Amino acid sequence: MTKDVLTLPRIVMGAKSANAPLTQSYDKGPVTPLIELTIGDFFDQMVEQHPDKDALISAHQNIRLTYRELQRKVNQLASSMIRMGLQKGDRVGIWSHNNVEWVIMQLATAKAGIILVNINPAYRIFELEYAINKVDCQVLVLMRHFRSSDYAVMLQELAPEARHQSYQNLELVQLPNLKRVIWIDSPESTEDFSYMQKFSAWIAEGDADDPAVAERAKKLNPNNPINIQFTSGTTGTPKGATLTHRNILNNGYFIGEAMNLTADDRLCIPVPLYHCFGMVLGNLAILTHGGTIVYPNDGFDPITVLETVQKEQCTGLHGVPTMFIAELDHPDFANYDLSTLRTGIMAGSSCPIEVMRRVIDQMHMKEVTIAYGMTETSPVSCQTNQHTPLEKQVSTVGLVQPNLEVKIVNPETGETLDIGETGELCTKGYSIMLGYWNDTNKTAEAIVDGWMYTGDLATMDEEGYVKIVGRSKDMVIRGGENIYPVEIENYLYRHPKIRDVQIVGVPDKKFGEVLAAWIIPKKDSNLTEQDIRDFCKDHIAHYKVPTYMKFVDEFPMTVTGKIQKFKIVEAMTQELGL
Repeated sequence: MTKDVLTLPRIVMGAKSANAPLTQSYDKGPVTPLIELTIGDFFDQMVEQHPDKDALISAHQNIRLTYRELQRKVNQLASSMIRMGLQKGDRVGIWSHNNVEWVIMQLATAKAGIILVNINPAYRIFELEYAINKVDCQVLVLMRHFRSSDYAVMLQELAPEARHQSYQNLELVQLPNLKRVIWIDSPESTEDFSYMQKFSAWIAEGDADDPAVAERAKKLNPNNPINIQFTSGTTGTPKGATLTHRNILNNGYFIGEAMNLTADDRLCIPVPLYHCFGMVLGNLAILTHGGTIVYPNDGFDPITVLETVQKEQCTGLHGVPTMFIAELDHPDFANYDLSTLRTGIMAGSSCPIEVMRRVIDQMHMKEVTIAYGMTETSPVSCQTNQHTPLEKQVSTVGLVQPNLEVKIVNPETGETLDIGETGELCTKGYSIMLGYWNDTNKTAEAIVDGWMYTGDLATMDEEGYVKIVGRSKDMVIRGGENIYPVEIENYLYRHPKIRDVQIVGVPDKKFGEVLAAWIIPKKDSNLTEQDIRDFCKDHIAHYKVPTYMKFVDEFPMTVTGKIQKFKIVEAMTQELGL
């Protein structure tokens, strides 16, 4: 059923205490009509409703755009993409932190039916090459640099022949499908690269009134793939979770409903856009309600968050627990007026109750919510709301979202468990991805009869509140970043002096968890910790480099030869006094 954006019904989010207590660990959210529009069509309707209202504020770029102004830039870029020959379903990658260009890319690719490929700005050469080639990106848009990262230099290391080519005619050995590279320039930019086109020049090639954009829109439908996000797995190589307009547009809308968002809200988004947290829980949650996106900076910085919330009178703020802690503990925290704050989302890892109380009391976020999900589910499956009691706000991830189902099953038998029993969390509904890009086997392993098997261990109480208690898949969450140890192990196996390696997560006060490596060196190799750090530098993301390293002769094993990672964790935790 198609819903007109002007008459979207408000979803009443509340506790389930009035209903009969559950006896089995299965629940489903309220059933409501879904938005059966593409992101582009929905956005156009929202523009007609709020043409002169602020849609986007980028504090670090000093840019403000109304809904109408944003629409014209989006249409102009969509026109440029179509004019350069990009077809429906082609892939365009973006390798950048938060900025105006990112959200223009998000909406323009949706309008042109082009699949936006989110590439983590922390990726280095090895990971960048894999991501681009895995999904055959034809265009890559990159930020020039960020802190110590020089993205142009990394690209040149991967494809040195590019420096002698024109951006119109790229032929790259390691990136055979990549035909155009665009760099995000600024008004003061003086650099010029023969093999990269400026973003400002690229968008200028389009026409905001180009009828080809409307013609392309007629060929699109909500079930078309529109976004690929990389998520690691037990294979050790990232998989491209493929999401549709319908997946992420509806998920963004229902997330905003749990936050009670309206057109009067101004949402501060310091979380990264390459991740669903920024792109869906941030951009789409607020845009589907006619509110204002506010970016405090390109990357997280606690003082610019505090400054921007005060200056722009933000009503919502997103973050992982470590971000909120950094803001609360900043020495100048008390100097900022945060009284306009009301709501926001804390996600990425569990939140200590003391932190939640401080966020509610000192940051005035009385309606802050906890959200749970995974990239493959667009991403949110469960969320708390303003009616959630504090004890469940900090101990659970809330109730199942509208139009979704959740069950807790026995990992061995697949049977739904009784209330309170621990098992694997599965979710079903409109939010489930199309699949992993070009990987039918891994898709079939993850999705069975429409149910996404998350790999997370959880319980459900008689009111339907879900609690995450562990991870059946060997994942580490470092400050909100999901890390799969096998991916790092596979990379370190390439080191000529390493015979074997095991990666685990160990407790950390700042990040929740950090990586520790147990390494068996090859005989007489004289391997050092610095050798390993040098091997990782500029090739894998900084947060994937193990914080702790220990050289050993053997790993703890079962009698059947299986490595007991939990014993490594116990030993490292005790040895380091964590």
